[in-house]
Amino acid sequence: MALPSEASYLEDKWDVVFSSIQWIQFVMATLSIIGSSSIIAYTIFQNIMKSPEVRPLLCLSFSDLLLGMCWLLGALLYGTPMANEDVICYNLQATGQIFYISSFLYTVNYTWHLYMDLKVKYNQNIYSASTVDYSSRAGWIALVLASLIPLLLVVPVFCLGNSNECFHNFSQSHRCLLMHSPPPAMAELLPSASTSVCRTLYFYGLISFLTSFLLSLLTIVILLIRAQILYKKFVKSTGFLGDEQWAVIRVVEQRVCFYPAAFFCCWGPAVILVIIKLTRPESTQLHMALYILQALTAASQGLLNCVVYGWTQHRFHRLRRETRRDVDTQTPLLRSQKRFYTGSLAALASRPTSANAASTVL
Repeated sequence: MALPSEASYLEDKWDVVFSSIQWIQFVMATLSIIGSSSIIAYTIFQNIMKSPEVRPLLCLSFSDLLLGMCWLLGALLYGTPMANEDVICYNLQATGQIFYISSFLYTVNYTWHLYMDLKVKYNQNIYSASTVDYSSRAGWIALVLASLIPLLLVVPVFCLGNSNECFHNFSQSHRCLLMHSPPPAMAELLPSASTSVCRTLYFYGLISFLTSFLLSLLTIVILLIRAQILYKKFVKSTGFLGDEQWAVIRVVEQRVCFYPAAFFCCWGPAVILVIIKLTRPESTQLHMALYILQALTAASQGLLNCVVYGWTQHRFHRLRRETRRDVDTQTPLLRSQKRFYTGSLAALASRPTSANAASTVL
């Protein structure tokens, strides 16, 4: 058992850490809100909100926006004296848990849509056959499940936690900072009433977060591997594709890779922290470092998704400009040959797959 002076020193160190986390979380949450809002505004101004290919990205951005608002509100409420502070902070953390699990599932859903988009283009190029709109039914089912599953998982936290007054645990120094539960060294400071239920809910929240992340990551890795195999088949296929069609395919393939990478960078430190808290609860210094790293990354998903989307959009438009410049410098014979092959490809396809239509969706 720690001496009073040691406990006071440890509490002072945690106060410094949480004060730093407050400002980091405030800055990153603000940037994340700006990033996710930019994607939503772009889809509105481009009038592509109802597109089946854009709908999963819009849902992901909206989830990131709500999660960023929770992060920002938690940072603003940290250390602010107010009535019913414990109840507000407890329910704010539970609400944030809904949104970050939703973000996991929406990321899986969007990655699946990107993979299916690549598969549809491959089938149209190789088999020259019409493809049923895969997103009309399966896409809606996936969106509904991605919205309902997080809510169902967090219902026990709301109901049992409030009925057993587990919000009294939020009288500690971490208060409203999201995903910053008190370390086990401070657990004995918590009230003894309904301790077993509250402790069960505490570990239930950790396990729900860890399980949903690992299942989402496994699904994304499988889709990523299949997308890479499909892209290699594209490269080896004998069918002719115009330069702009290749630009579309490259952008889709890049998004299949970059969105999972952003997903892992955002939530990897938080997952490592949960695992260490479950296996090595006494590593206080390591906990502090991971709390700070988690504040830098977990609140930034909206920002990173915006960077990925903006970069791939810029990449696509640059490839199109290079293609047009290349056409302008070709001889009349080469231009006529390219028009002939491109026209043949359009005639074989059962529905239009021009780069202009693809650029509108992208």
